[in-house]
Amino acid sequence: MQAIGQALALALSLVLSGDGDLLEIVGLSLRVSLSATLVACALGLPLGALLAISRFPGRNAALIVVNALMGLPPVVVGLIVYLHLSRAGPLGFLGLLYTPTAMIIAQTILITPIVAALSRQVLEDLHGEYAEQFRSLCLSRTQTVGALVWDARYSLLTVGLAGFGRAVAEVGAVIIVGGNIDHLTRVMTTAIALETSKGDLPLALALGIVLMVIALGVNALVQGLRMTATRQAYA
Repeated sequence: MQAIGQALALALSLVLSGDGDLLEIVGLSLRVSLSATLVACALGLPLGALLAISRFPGRNAALIVVNALMGLPPVVVGLIVYLHLSRAGPLGFLGLLYTPTAMIIAQTILITPIVAALSRQVLEDLHGEYAEQFRSLCLSRTQTVGALVWDARYSLLTVGLAGFGRAVAEVGAVIIVGGNIDHLTRVMTTAIALETSKGDLPLALALGIVLMVIALGVNALVQGLRMTATRQAYA
C-alpha cells in the first residue's frame, strides 16, 4: 500500500508540474484522436443523413451492416490496417506504418460506423417529426438534410464527442499500427500498458489521471449539450 501511495504521489507531481514526456504523450493522443474524429464525422455524418432520409432497395441490409460495424474488434481493425500498410501490402509504398497517420486511419475506421449509426438515429427521428412540413415546402434533399443537421446540431455534437471518447480510449488497434514508439507514436493508452508492464507506475498513473479527466470532460460536455438541446426544444 505504501508503494502505491508513493506512486500516486509521484503521478500527481508529474501532472501538476507539467512533465515534458507526459505532455508529449497527451498532446499526440489528442492530435491523433481529434484528427480521427474530424475525419470520421466528415464521412459518418453524410452517411447517417443518407440512411436517415432515403428509402432504397437494400437499406435495411445497409443499416444492419452499419450497426454491426459499431462493434468492430479493435485488434481486427489494427490487423487489417497493418496488412494494407505493411511493405507487402497494397499501400506499403506510402510508408505510413508505425506513424501517427496509420493510427488516425485505424481510429477513423473504428469510429466512423459509430458516428454514422448514431447520427442516422438522431436525424431519422427528427425527419419523422418534420416530414410532412418538408413535403409541403417542396424542399430538396440537400435542403432537407441542411435543415435537419442545423436543428439537430447539439445532438450531432454529442455524437462527435462520443466518437472522440471512443477514439482517445483505444489501445488495441493503435498499438498494432503505431508500434508504441517513444517520441513518435506513443499515446496515452499504449503508454499506460507499457509503463505498467515495466513497473513504472508513476507515469502510468499520471497518464491514467489525465485520461480520466478527459473522459469526465467529454461526459460533462455531452451532458451540457443535451441540456442545451432540451432547452432549445422547449423554448
